[in-house]
Amino acid sequence: MEEKLLAASVSIPAHLKTDQFTFVVLGPSVGNEDYEAVMSSRNRLRQVFNENDRWPEDSMTFESNIKDLVQHEAEYNNREGFAYAVLSAFNSRYIGCVYLYPTAVPGFSCEVYLWVRDSEINLDDDLFNQTKRWLAEAWPFQQCAFPGREIAWCDWTGKLI
Repeated sequence: MEEKLLAASVSIPAHLKTDQFTFVVLGPSVGNEDYEAVMSSRNRLRQVFNENDRWPEDSMTFESNIKDLVQHEAEYNNREGFAYAVLSAFNSRYIGCVYLYPTAVPGFSCEVYLWVRDSEINLDDDLFNQTKRWLAEAWPFQQCAFPGREIAWCDWTGKLI
């Protein structure tokens, strides 16, 4: 990515703590937990970022995942995108991730993707609702797109053309 999602003058939340969740900047410091969560939930994750995506490949290595996490952290530091690891507020268990990315679709300020590991699927709706509330309260975005959740993939990809 090259485009800044937010100007340098805008304050970026480095974390969020609620009764249920703690969000921390996604980076290599959570590499072990992230890799295990991604690989244990890979079939469902292939529907999170795009319909019938290939990521994560069955053969994805730990090293490849660490490279992704280094990239997410760099995007955060460069204000190009903002990715957060989601931990349980009760026991710090790694639950999943939230990503905020720039969008080329008119009428939207950003694209938002989120996921929970398969073993925590019962928290998916709570994480989605908390993320929407956090975006409304702590971020300057006017209209956030949730492709694959609030916007069907076929409608979203049609907007990109």
